[in-house]
Order: sequence, then structure tokens, then C-alpha cells
Amino acid sequence: MARINVKVIPKASRAEVVGTEGETLKVKLTAPPEGGRANKQLIEVLAKHFKVPKSAITIVKGETSRQKIVEIEGI
Repeated sequence: MARINVKVIPKASRAEVVGTEGETLKVKLTAPPEGGRANKQLIEVLAKHFKVPKSAITIVKGETSRQKIVEIEGI
């Protein structure tokens, strides 16, 4: 299990992992930060990037913030 610091950039043109900033993973999302849509898309993007099921990813901290801590099982 790994805990990763994530910086989310919502309403971008493409949904993708764009790299790191120090020890923080930067992720662009097309979804707006409304109604949990960006969080849902974040889990989908991270699952694809790390090749794990979506159920293996949990947002531990930062549900309503651009700075999040995500826990990923299986890596």
C-alpha cells in the first residue's frame, strides 16, 4: 500500500498524469470540481496510470481541496 500526495488541476483540456512537483504527483482532469466529479475522474486516471482497479484507490485527505493524499493498494 502506498500513500501519494496529489495536486489536482481541474477543468484541463485532457485528463492525464503530467509528472511530479517535488514529492507531489500532478494530475490534470477535464471534470469540474463540482459534485465529486473531479474526485471520481481522479480515481479513474490513477487506476489506469498505476494499472490497479478503481476499488484499490481511496482519497484519504483533501476531498474538497486540490491538494490530496491518496492511498493505493497493490503498488
